[in-house]
Amino acid sequence: MALAVLIVVAVLALFVIITLAKSVRIIPQARTGIVERFGKYKGSLAPGLNVITPFVDKVRYIIDMREQVVSFPPQGMITQDNLTVSIDTVLYFQVTDPIAATYEIANYITAVEQLTMTTLRNIVGGMDLEKTLTSRESINSQLSAVLDGDTGRWGLKVKRVEIKSIEPPPSIKDAMEKQMRADRDKRAAILQAEGERQSAILSAEGKKQSAILNAEGQRESQILSAQGEREAAILRAQGEGRAIQTVFQAIHDGQPDQSLLAYQYLQLLPQIAQGDANKLWILPSEFTKTIEGLGSSLTSALGIPAKAAGDFERVDMGPDETLLATSRTAEADHAVQQAIAEAASAANPGLPAPSDPTGPTDQAGPSAADEEPGA
Repeated sequence: MALAVLIVVAVLALFVIITLAKSVRIIPQARTGIVERFGKYKGSLAPGLNVITPFVDKVRYIIDMREQVVSFPPQGMITQDNLTVSIDTVLYFQVTDPIAATYEIANYITAVEQLTMTTLRNIVGGMDLEKTLTSRESINSQLSAVLDGDTGRWGLKVKRVEIKSIEPPPSIKDAMEKQMRADRDKRAAILQAEGERQSAILSAEGKKQSAILNAEGQRESQILSAQGEREAAILRAQGEGRAIQTVFQAIHDGQPDQSLLAYQYLQLLPQIAQGDANKLWILPSEFTKTIEGLGSSLTSALGIPAKAAGDFERVDMGPDETLLATSRTAEADHAVQQAIAEAASAANPGLPAPSDPTGPTDQAGPSAADEEPGA
């Protein structure tokens, strides 16, 4: 009897425990519990501790109310220019109505995935490959608008749709890489050509400025050189003029005759004969007449009298054939010295004639200085 009572008590305790377990439900934060009674929606359970009717009510679904992220696998899309591209998408959505998400659609994740793929195919099908690769923002905005409108009745709110990657076919990718490489090479060639052009322009301008500066420097140098040569020529001409005037005045003051001019010409003859190329020098037969003519011409041109003022005669040199060559030379030098002395005496009558200490003492005949004025 006691054993039966214990069994009954144990069964009642187990029933109470099961009843409590069936009637108490704890819903986590940001979750919502859907309660059904005999298979029909009864109500929703809020986060926290909830009590339901055991064996009658049942928590069928617990819906996550947080924003969810779903990444869809790559899907092949055909562009307007009949090229196949592979597109990966990421969807951000949130359940706003747990009842609609539970009873309006069987699997809202699969429904959103399929809706995203079909909408994306429609959008990409109206674009060519280049526009598809460069219009991600436009594709995202169009896809978000379509999904948000279609998933609203399911109790979902599409927050954002992102395209992870767009992969063209390998052949197209290789062609695009070649095109991009060609464009880069083209831009590099253009930049290099522009740089060379600018360099050539700057070099030409530099050479132009250098040529202008060189020309200006040469002009200034030539002007200064010409001015210096002109001034030097003027100074030389003035010096030569003064020298000529001095010599001319000295000649007039000395009053030389033709014999002095002839003697000067004789002194110039050795200089004429000097030179490596002058091996033989022939005197003309009319040498004496040439000297006389030269002296006459010079005296007439310079206004020199044919005979110096005063009474003096030509020195008698004696017969040439009786004297030796050395005697002839000494007598000629003595005669010339005497002629010069007579010319000086004639120019200055008040002064005595200078003596010739180097002349010979035993020449034939009296000298012109010793002769009387009337002789």
